[in-house]
Amino acid sequence: MQDIAIEHLSKAYDGKPVLRDVCLRFPAGRVSCLMAPSGAGKTTLLRILMGLEVPDSGTVRGLENAKIAPVFQEDRLLEALDAAANLRLVNPALRSREAQDALAAFGLADIAGQPVALLSGGMRRRVALLRALLSDGDVLLMDEPFNGLDDATRALVIRETLRRIAGRTAILVTHDPEEAVLAGAAILALN
Repeated sequence: MQDIAIEHLSKAYDGKPVLRDVCLRFPAGRVSCLMAPSGAGKTTLLRILMGLEVPDSGTVRGLENAKIAPVFQEDRLLEALDAAANLRLVNPALRSREAQDALAAFGLADIAGQPVALLSGGMRRRVALLRALLSDGDVLLMDEPFNGLDDATRALVIRETLRRIAGRTAILVTHDPEEAVLAGAAILALN
């Protein structure tokens, strides 16, 4: 595993610059927190790292052989499937007991068999995050993964997330400095 290096990255939409000459380094095997005001290009940067957008200029190094596990701002769950089935989408070998245990660790012990369409926003958010954590991705790109969680649930989910991503590279996008502190993440500012 190697550091992720972003060098002189720029991206514009319809002539409007979103990212301008961005240079950042995310250390391998660590959690880094990317912070910036709304509209500063955090999500665009993650989309470039995921390969969903192409930069206008600049380079990204360190993801050449990486398996990326994304957590989007939207939950992107299959609504007709239950929570456990959504987890198995990225990990077909996941046994029922393992899915139950993972959901319980996120405070979701009783919802494994419920269609995600019936879950609250905070429950859906936790299932979406857990789905990425249970994948075989070695780089996690998380766009506001704790959004919509109350303080106690957020603290529980952050602790469990850190346990599950130990040794993997993770980039956490958030507006909340407290989340970065709880995650023990190095904070990088997107200028």
